Amino acid sequence: MVARCCPECFDDRGLRKDIFPSLNPVKGTCDFCGSSDVDLVEPRRLSAYFELLVDTYEPNDAGRLLVDWMKEDWALFSHPRMDAAHAKELLGEILDDGDIVRQGFMPSASFESEGLVQWKTLRDEIMYRNRWFLNVDFDTEQLGGLLAHLIADELPKTWYRARLIEGDEIYPIDKMGAPPKRSASHGRANPAGIPYLYLGSLPETAISEIRPHTGEQACVADFTVDGPFKAVDLREPRKLVSPFLLADASAIGQLRADLPFMERLGEELTRPVLPSGAAIDYIPSQYLCELVKNCGYDGVVYRSAVSDGINLALFDPNRATGGSVTRYAIKRVSVCVEVTSRET
Repeated sequence: MVARCCPECFDDRGLRKDIFPSLNPVKGTCDFCGSSDVDLVEPRRLSAYFELLVDTYEPNDAGRLLVDWMKEDWALFSHPRMDAAHAKELLGEILDDGDIVRQGFMPSASFESEGLVQWKTLRDEIMYRNRWFLNVDFDTEQLGGLLAHLIADELPKTWYRARLIEGDEIYPIDKMGAPPKRSASHGRANPAGIPYLYLGSLPETAISEIRPHTGEQACVADFTVDGPFKAVDLREPRKLVSPFLLADASAIGQLRADLPFMERLGEELTRPVLPSGAAIDYIPSQYLCELVKNCGYDGVVYRSAVSDGINLALFDPNRATGGSVTRYAIKRVSVCVEVTSRET
């Protein structure tokens, strides 16, 4: 019997959502990663998609294995059972070539990205030189094309927002939303005067984001976003993009070259910022969110820098409906430190 693989072997959402369903899969247990009740196809049926991906790499005796590049560049073969040996076995089956998976390769030098360099130049311009009338070129059309690869899916249905309690009374739900325009200070995603609704995926995430102290109390409100909404997910670009949805090797190669730029955009929204410098240090992430909003998206999903869970900056606070409000006591705040220098 021919061994069959499943989407979980690769953990690629393009394969999982689009390609495997189009190949008339059967349900069963995967012969490679052991996942049960999953879509199964014979590996060779994926050959055309992987051959395009392999074409973006060039043989090089001093290079690395294709499996290693695919893991690093596209976060493929990330299932716990897909170690190097299992991944090479599966890739060899897909390509019907047991030798190619043992050879060295390097990414093709034909593909370069100006996105990261442009962003660094733009960042310096808007922070320290010009805010409104810029003298640098930035390819917003290219950015819009890259954002289309990062549309969030499978988001929580319920989100949370926290406020520290200043007195003894719990806040009503109508006091738990975004502040009025005249009261909206600058935030990680919003400029001053333009309120966004900041939400966390867990009550603990929402509380952590307001930087509480031990002994304080916080109100946490739950919110649901009305109707379907389209958000950009900047947490892990390499896990979200799928090279298998692109039509040719050149497009795949260019997307690979742009991945460091996409990761940098996500870092802008999670970069630790001290309160004393926030007015300036938040400008790049605010500009990024304005670009995202201008591309027609409803919000941005990003990692929390202070807790587990994820955050959502919703551009139109009126899209969210509040539910109940719960009081929480802050029992303990954890601090993690590392030595950065020592004077002797």
